[in-house]
Amino acid sequence: MGELFGGAYKGRKVLLTGHTGFKGSWLSIWLNKLGAKVTGYSLDPSDKEPSMFKICNLENKVTNVIGDVRNLKKLKEVFNDCKPQIVFHLAAQPLVRVSYKNPVETYETNVMGTVNVLEAAKDCKSVKAVIIITTDKCYENKEYVYGYRENDPMGGYDPYSSSKGCAELVVSAYRNSFYNSNNIALASVRAGNVIGGGDWAKDRLIPDFVRATLENRKVLIRNPQATRPWQHVLEPLSGYLWLGSLMLKDSKKYSSGWNFGPNDTDVLDVEGILKLCIGSYGDGNIEIDNSQQLHEANLLKLDISKVKYYLKWYPVWHVKQAVDMTMKWYKEFYKKQDENMHQYTLRQICKYEQDAKKNDLLWY
Repeated sequence: MGELFGGAYKGRKVLLTGHTGFKGSWLSIWLNKLGAKVTGYSLDPSDKEPSMFKICNLENKVTNVIGDVRNLKKLKEVFNDCKPQIVFHLAAQPLVRVSYKNPVETYETNVMGTVNVLEAAKDCKSVKAVIIITTDKCYENKEYVYGYRENDPMGGYDPYSSSKGCAELVVSAYRNSFYNSNNIALASVRAGNVIGGGDWAKDRLIPDFVRATLENRKVLIRNPQATRPWQHVLEPLSGYLWLGSLMLKDSKKYSSGWNFGPNDTDVLDVEGILKLCIGSYGDGNIEIDNSQQLHEANLLKLDISKVKYYLKWYPVWHVKQAVDMTMKWYKEFYKKQDENMHQYTLRQICKYEQDAKKNDLLWY
């Protein structure tokens, strides 16, 4: 076997927006493991909740730049200083319910923030590939029983989903107007409902479950039958990294939108995923919250035929494994011992890599 992801990241300069967030922290750790020279650009993580970025001491493991993607001038300065070859854009306002409270900030961050990253990248001569991370909620959700494909219409009922649909349209326009002619690879990626240790965002199911269980409370669920494509955070990240390695080789072939989700057998409703959490954690109770007034989709699935066929990418962990690894991470953290959570996170990444190797996946 060759090197992981073809050795594409070893010694390569990578710029990562949103590196202080949940997914950004996991990606920073993995990129470091792969030997990349990582520069992160993001807001300072909040002190109101635990932060994986701080817990894993990532400030001392990457070049850490605190800034807002809405600040184009500063973004351009960071690009010029860093001279990245590949860019992963994860910075976003990521929560549906927050988008109802702060729609203007949501659109400013998710739409104009994406515009700014694309502007800074297209004017930076070192950049060879850009991957914009959006969401499965970017599609116009008609509650179809089949998964959405990459060529389905963009949409979004709520401000968050709509802002991500808008970001996808921005990516398409920039690809056609600027990137193709400059031979810079540009792709957008849409993941399912991502779970994993180190997420403490409010109004997200798994963090809410962990908090409630620790406090001996029942976890309130708004819509127990809402069905989502659940996957461990390492699943889409492996897809992003594999896609990025291919984009560096061919600027045109892989420049499009891509879904990275679980197999259909791992698409569960909220009640089903919480039962797995309770079984894995060994504790927890559910209570239905009937006060829910805001609209949320009942059914959402992704079709991942495209990545299977063209990238030869396949999920590694089924949903029960994803839940088990997530619960183990939180249990380890709340032991409040001297365990180094950065090292524990690396062990989970190594476990994922080993399982990928057993499955003889192409990206290993």
